[in-house]
Amino acid sequence: MAPKPFVLRMRRELGGQIEQPLWPDGMTCRTLDKADSKAAHAVLAAGFWEGGGGAPQYRQWWSRLRKDSEFDPTLFFLAVDREGVCGLAQCWTSNFVKDLAVHPRVRRIGVGRALMLTVFHAFDKRGAAFVDLKVREENLNAQRLYHDLGMRIVGREPG
Repeated sequence: MAPKPFVLRMRRELGGQIEQPLWPDGMTCRTLDKADSKAAHAVLAAGFWEGGGGAPQYRQWWSRLRKDSEFDPTLFFLAVDREGVCGLAQCWTSNFVKDLAVHPRVRRIGVGRALMLTVFHAFDKRGAAFVDLKVREENLNAQRLYHDLGMRIVGREPG
């Protein structure tokens, strides 16, 4: 029997200097509206399937999302280029990054970093003291990104 995977809780303290996001050429950031919901879900699904996880079907995901008491569309950031939505950072009002996903076609060019910096600025403006997220223990690429952004491990739990 394979050992149960673990997730790490990581935290970035806010209140100090936060680097400005640098978006790749031709890319912009905006918040979610209903017209973007299917494209956002497609990015989420592409990122999760490739990472060994899974995402619920669109109708189930969209219904749950809108009904969640911590959902705020102004905390759901989309990276958009000429082909459409290519990255997202979905956050809860509790200063938590629920999902970060970047479409495989735009990986390794700074999209995830720019999205996370956007998140830090948004929560800093709201007066939050920190931002948390969870990452799979075996996801070393994501951990490197988060460490580079000043996040530190504050907990470990079964996934």
